[in-house]
Amino acid sequence: MIKNKLILTDCDGVLLDWLYSFDQWMKKHGYLVHRESTYSVRERYDLDMTEKRRLTRMFNESAWIRKLPPHLDAIKYVRKLHEEHGFVFHVITSQTDVEYAQHLRVKNLCEMFGSTAFEKYVILDCGADKDEALAQYKDSGCWWLEDKPENADAGLKMGLNSVLMSHDHNRGYTGSAVRVRNWKEFYEIITG
Repeated sequence: MIKNKLILTDCDGVLLDWLYSFDQWMKKHGYLVHRESTYSVRERYDLDMTEKRRLTRMFNESAWIRKLPPHLDAIKYVRKLHEEHGFVFHVITSQTDVEYAQHLRVKNLCEMFGSTAFEKYVILDCGADKDEALAQYKDSGCWWLEDKPENADAGLKMGLNSVLMSHDHNRGYTGSAVRVRNWKEFYEIITG
């Protein structure tokens, strides 16, 4: 594998629109959005940390994870990078350690993006940090696309080309990762 043809990517908020589906699931379970301007589940629904963790885990282990919609223009540009430029992707995501729910995540990604774009899936437990998963790519110079600032910075420390997918929850980021608003901008950086 030529390292410059490998892209490491987070899933939720980068490939898939986790928050939209989570909000729909919460509504179905009787929860109302308390503060819409935040990505933080705890603040968004005015929950304590225990309840936030419990509900996030329940959602991540539910059948809903099989049908998350794509994030913005992800399908178009993942396919272009893969089919037209020969890139392959390794997904590194924190979802759950439940094997059946992990299988649903993979099925969702394959249905959205095709069966050949993603060469490897690293699915960590709910809320797990990604340092150890990124360590196997240390100093490879691979692209690393993430929406959580701490994980983008972890990639930088590992010698990766970290790119932060912009969201309201990371607008205050002042680190060194390159920021993009969508997959089109990421595509232009890589192919430009």
